[in-house]
Amino acid sequence: MRGIKGILFDKDGTLVDFQATWFAIGEMMALKAADGDRARATALMEAAGYDFEAHCFKADSVFAAGTNADIVALWYPDADDAEQAVLVKMFDQVSAEQGSAQAVALPGSKDALASLHSAGFRLGVATNDSTSGAEKTLLSLGVAQMFDAAYGYDAVANPKPAPDSIHAFSDLTGLKPSEIAMVGDNRHDLEMAKAGGALAIAVLSGTGTRESLTPMADVVLDSIADLPAFLASNNG
Repeated sequence: MRGIKGILFDKDGTLVDFQATWFAIGEMMALKAADGDRARATALMEAAGYDFEAHCFKADSVFAAGTNADIVALWYPDADDAEQAVLVKMFDQVSAEQGSAQAVALPGSKDALASLHSAGFRLGVATNDSTSGAEKTLLSLGVAQMFDAAYGYDAVANPKPAPDSIHAFSDLTGLKPSEIAMVGDNRHDLEMAKAGGALAIAVLSGTGTRESLTPMADVVLDSIADLPAFLASNNG
């Protein structure tokens, strides 16, 4: 775990409160997909991974881990390629604008980022949201100036769990993958870390559980609020 100089963060569930930020947006988009039919919209939400009984998004579900293209493919199975491309563009625009406008920072995340940035760590975001959505969210949270880059699913050839974002961040910063930590709340974040040769740090602030994340993680933290102290004591 020593020698970490750069950190890639997942966005939703890691920097941003997933439940507080995305339920209303997801429900709005589901209602649109269902042509206003509330029962059908509820079924679409459940299919994408929202548990109405527990009032949360399920770990590793399409909502939690997929891209907008994955959601469009699930909700509009009869649309042809051209129609799906238009829908994905619309989903990207809505998620970038609404997701950033309604983004709720997780407790302690801003202070943790400021501490890591001042300590000299190179910071980036790797998300299966769009790049525009990631960049707008960082601006909305007031932390954009601390980040070297944001990689959405549309910024790399292959989104998470492929390691493309780790390779891109490595090329940008000049750091070796072994000098980079990937921090996230879902298994695909950890799978990307393993595939790219980075340290896999799981956080329990999103949709993932200790049970789902521990087998893939090098370390499990409650949230990124614990990250500065962890790195300070283990990164000498």
